[in-house]
Amino acid sequence: MNDSINTFKVAEKGLRVSIITYILISIAKLIIGTIANSSALTADGLNNFTDVISSIALLIGIRIARKPADKNHVYGHLRAETIATLVASLIMMVLGASVVFDGGRNVINLEVTSPSILAAFTALGSSFILYFVYRYNRRIAKQVNSKGLMASSKDNLADSMVSLGSAIGIFATRLGFPVFDPIIAILIGLLIVKTGWEIFRDSIHHLTDGFDPEELDKINEVIKQIEPVEDVSDIKGRFHGNKIFLEITIKLNPYLSIDEGHDITEDIESILKKEFDISYVITHVEPYYDNTI
Repeated sequence: MNDSINTFKVAEKGLRVSIITYILISIAKLIIGTIANSSALTADGLNNFTDVISSIALLIGIRIARKPADKNHVYGHLRAETIATLVASLIMMVLGASVVFDGGRNVINLEVTSPSILAAFTALGSSFILYFVYRYNRRIAKQVNSKGLMASSKDNLADSMVSLGSAIGIFATRLGFPVFDPIIAILIGLLIVKTGWEIFRDSIHHLTDGFDPEELDKINEVIKQIEPVEDVSDIKGRFHGNKIFLEITIKLNPYLSIDEGHDITEDIESILKKEFDISYVITHVEPYYDNTI
C-alpha cells in the first residue's frame, strides 16, 4: 500500500504541472483568440480549458485513490483514479461536440474573418510548451505505472498537435484562405471528441474488469515455466486502479506437502511481481494426474 501511495504522490506532481500549464495557456488563447478574431485559436483555448477540468478531476480521483483500505473498501480506493478518468473523458466529448457545432455554424453562415498573426504565434508557442509537458508526464506515468497520468500525457501530445494545426490554419488564412480558420476549429473539436471517446472506452473496459487476453497468455506461459507447476487450468486478470489483480488455478503433484505447495505459490507471486509488476495474486492449487498413464 505504501508503494501505491508513493506512486500517486508522484502522479499528482505531473498533474499539477499540467493544470498550471493549461490554465495559463487556455487564458492566453481565449483572450488572444477573441481579440485576433480566430475561431481556431478560441476552440483550441476551449480544448485546453477542458484539460484543466479533466486534470483536476484526475487529481481528485488520485487523492481519493491514495486513501488506505477501510472496512467498506477492503481492496482500497484505487479505482477512484479510473472513475475520475471516465468523468474527464465525458467532459472532453461534450465540449468537443460544442466546438464542432460552433465551427460548423460559422462555415454555414460564412462567418469567417482573417485573424491576426498574433494568434498564429500564440498557437505555435503553446504547441512547443505542451510537447515538453507531454514528455514530462509520459516519463512519470511510465515510472509509476499510472494509467490516469498516461491518459493525461496522451492528451498533452494531442493538444500539442492541435495547437500546431491551429497555427498552420491561421497562417493559411493570412495567405488568403479565411475559411481555413473555422475548418481547423471543426477538426480540433473532432479530435477532442475522438480523444475523449478513446479514454472513455479504456476506462469502461477497466471498470468492467476487462483484460487483454494476449497479456494473460504471456502471464500463463511464464507460470507454466515455473517448476514444478504441471499445468495452469484457469487464469483471470483485472485492473484495480493501476494495479493488476490476478486469480490463477495451478495443478501440482498431488503427493507434495502443504508446505511445498505454499512455497511454490510464493515463488509464483515473486516471479509475477518481477516480470509483470503484479503484486496481488490469488492462487488455487489442484492435484495433477497424468491421464496418459
